[in-house]
Amino acid sequence: MVDLISLGKRAKAASRVLSCAGAEKRNGALRAIAAALRENAPAILKENGADMAAARERGMTKAFLDRLQLSGERIEGIAAAVEEIVMLQDPVGVVESGRTLENGIRLVKTKVPFGVVGMIYEARPNVTVDAAALCLKSGNVCLLRGSKEAIRSNIALANVMRGALDKAGLPGDCILLVEDTTRESANAMMTLNGYLDLLIPRGGAGLIRTVVENATVPVIETGVGNCHTYIDAHADLEMAVRILDNAKTSRPSVCNACETVLVHRDIAGRFLPAAKAALAHANVEWRGDARSCEILPGIKEANETDWETEYGDYILACRVVENMEEALLHIARYSSGHSECIVTESYESAEIFTARVDAAAVYVNASTRFTDGGVFGLGAEIGISTQKLHIRGPMGLRELTTDKYILFGSGQVR
Repeated sequence: MVDLISLGKRAKAASRVLSCAGAEKRNGALRAIAAALRENAPAILKENGADMAAARERGMTKAFLDRLQLSGERIEGIAAAVEEIVMLQDPVGVVESGRTLENGIRLVKTKVPFGVVGMIYEARPNVTVDAAALCLKSGNVCLLRGSKEAIRSNIALANVMRGALDKAGLPGDCILLVEDTTRESANAMMTLNGYLDLLIPRGGAGLIRTVVENATVPVIETGVGNCHTYIDAHADLEMAVRILDNAKTSRPSVCNACETVLVHRDIAGRFLPAAKAALAHANVEWRGDARSCEILPGIKEANETDWETEYGDYILACRVVENMEEALLHIARYSSGHSECIVTESYESAEIFTARVDAAAVYVNASTRFTDGGVFGLGAEIGISTQKLHIRGPMGLRELTTDKYILFGSGQVR
């Protein structure tokens, strides 16, 4: 197994250099990374092709393969996202507040990097670049540990980025990849105290739960997206169908996709057949409660597990509810606190829903698919926090910094 302590020491050493690098230096490195990704796209795609072939042999799902696959277009999109990060405001050194204390000391609260940020994630090669670029821009060294299914792609991407850093005059060790994908390496990373300042898990519920329960380093819980769309009695049904279609089928493998639709009984008989017909283009599999099965003969009957599951696939759970209170109770029980939506023309219903639902993002008449750092104006995101400390919702550059108080005195003693 790779020596995580050795990697931790290298990360800390690189962090001391990166913390002194100005915005111009970091932005130059990001531009070099974007150019290198484009230049080395054929080699990256070759390694990704090997990962894809192995995943197909193992019988991985269509949604999984979609997460894993790179293409020339996707690499261009990843490189363009890095260039967009260059254009974002540098969060390092931003003065949050300042004042003079009664004793005459001037106190300034500024934003500074965490230092070394680790990430454990699953088969999403784009995360390798997104995380590295966001960490670099915010002055953090990143220690990345992806999954075995994407290891060839991740090694290729990391090597390209490390080479670009060297050419830009920054240590290649500002980006470090754990190439050992065994469970032991993940466990070691979770306990890398003294070297890892923050750990972010990004993936399925099992991965995130394991990290939260076993890590001894600080962790931000992210990403599990058991998202709901509630169709109120006062909904515009045409709008509701359009929103649900987008929330479920535009990219079901991502954490902001809808997994359960809750439908008010007064409109269920009209809405459900229309929704099922609209989602047929993606061959969505419906799993419903007893009343849903009556309205949609032939669909599978849902069980308790269906209400709890983030499918990440073309599967949709469906429940007919008596009223909004029942919908709110269902969401309170099963929501992962990611993104929840109500479709309604009633101002009162919208007000109650947004006040009662406890989630990072709550939508009125819009798809949950908008919960994304780029859409929210943060640039590429490193994850979506579903906890309440230190941040909640999409995590961009500002969320990768912490606070430092700087005090200027003139000989004061206490």
